[in-house]
Amino acid sequence: MLHNTSIIFAFILYLSVMMVIGIYFYRRTRNMSDYILGSRKLGAWVISMSAEASDMSGWMLMGLPGYAYVAGLNAGWIALGLGLGTLANWKLVAARLRKYTELANNSLTLPDFLLNRYGDKSNLLRIIPAVFILIFFIIYTSSSFVAGGKLFETVFGLPYVWALLLGASVVVFYTSVGGFLAVVWTDFIQGIMMFCAIFLVPTLAAYAMGGISATEAAVRAVNPAFFEPLTKPDGSAMNFIELISLLGWGLGYFGQPHILVRFMAIHSPGALRHATRIAMTWVVVSLAAAVAVGMVGRPFLSQELSGASAETVFLVMTNEIFSPFFAGLILSAVLAAIMSTVSSQLLVASSAFAQDIYHTMMRKDAGENELVWVGRVSTFVISAIALALALNPDSFILDIVAYAWAGFGAAFGPAILVSLFWRRATRNGVLAGIIVGGLTVLIWKQLALFGLYEIIPGFFLSLLAIYIVSKLDAPPSKEITAVFDEVEKSGI
Repeated sequence: MLHNTSIIFAFILYLSVMMVIGIYFYRRTRNMSDYILGSRKLGAWVISMSAEASDMSGWMLMGLPGYAYVAGLNAGWIALGLGLGTLANWKLVAARLRKYTELANNSLTLPDFLLNRYGDKSNLLRIIPAVFILIFFIIYTSSSFVAGGKLFETVFGLPYVWALLLGASVVVFYTSVGGFLAVVWTDFIQGIMMFCAIFLVPTLAAYAMGGISATEAAVRAVNPAFFEPLTKPDGSAMNFIELISLLGWGLGYFGQPHILVRFMAIHSPGALRHATRIAMTWVVVSLAAAVAVGMVGRPFLSQELSGASAETVFLVMTNEIFSPFFAGLILSAVLAAIMSTVSSQLLVASSAFAQDIYHTMMRKDAGENELVWVGRVSTFVISAIALALALNPDSFILDIVAYAWAGFGAAFGPAILVSLFWRRATRNGVLAGIIVGGLTVLIWKQLALFGLYEIIPGFFLSLLAIYIVSKLDAPPSKEITAVFDEVEKSGI
């Protein structure tokens, strides 16, 4: 337990700033375009930091270091897959999605884009994606709540359930009140805090142990296999399936709604080049440092962490390195990581319900103000379900994230890629791909076939379904291909 008056003060200071931002942007949120995309007026720095802060979440400061704490450089394969996936997403998808969503009837959400991209009159391309968004974001959000619960439990010494409720209440407040503008600006601050925290902790721990050479020797003394990336925590060698399962994390990026929506919100496609450079610098340094936290933490901490407690290695190291007040500021970065992602997830999920389900199926004549309030209310309902799933304190953050990450990657990744780059893709093909990808992940996860990460079969079966059904289907209309050709002519 790390609770201390100075730490508590630092946390209260940070939480107060975040809530003030939410209240400030409440006054600037007037319609659904403001609430969902900030009216597409945001700059490169804000978008890049927001995208990466909402991407990495508490699992980067807790889940990944915890895995590296027991697996050493073997955890680096996840980091490598994520780094390559991030680069591909910014290079291939970002600018083209920004341009296409604007030309496709100013689409505000991913289901909205797919519906407009294919001229779907049945609304199936709005409703079915929205259902999968709700399912997988409830799972994903629960992982962030677990991380928040462990953080408040460790810092304040609260019972896990009370800690869970405290962490969730702040995020739900500023997300539901301030909408997208509040989320991206808090993400910007949180991204800076996360970067500084994840870099400082392993650096100062290595310095305290006598420098890089001394730290390396200390790590080898604990477990020489820590520097062998193809060796698993139990000492056995990785096989091919295990290797591609770790690298397969990178496939998930093309289908993450809370990341893709950032690309849609930047003020112009041209600004994405600068944003890409900022984002990739942040990602490479942060992921490398996250693995270093776990590896350095093994010899640095006198008492070994076991089981789910290994995911608190960053928290415990922070308490031992810094004075209480500065420890509170660093630990606030963990809360920042959690809040940045869960706020983005709640916003996308509530937007999917308000815009793609409520407005489409329940109240077609609903006004802008009504839809904003439906989005706010659904934020509370989605949070309540996610909290129920997060009640087990022994849950592993990384395991929950992996499940939801695979669901989005397989259901939406292939659909987004073919929608942006394949002129011949059809509505029925994309619909088949979303259903096949989403269901494959849900089924494969339960069967655990061959030990293969479910995103890999889900992603490629989804691609295959899109291709086969599109080829069997009638070609898209001239109206649909005309918009595709306009995007092509833009040179993006």
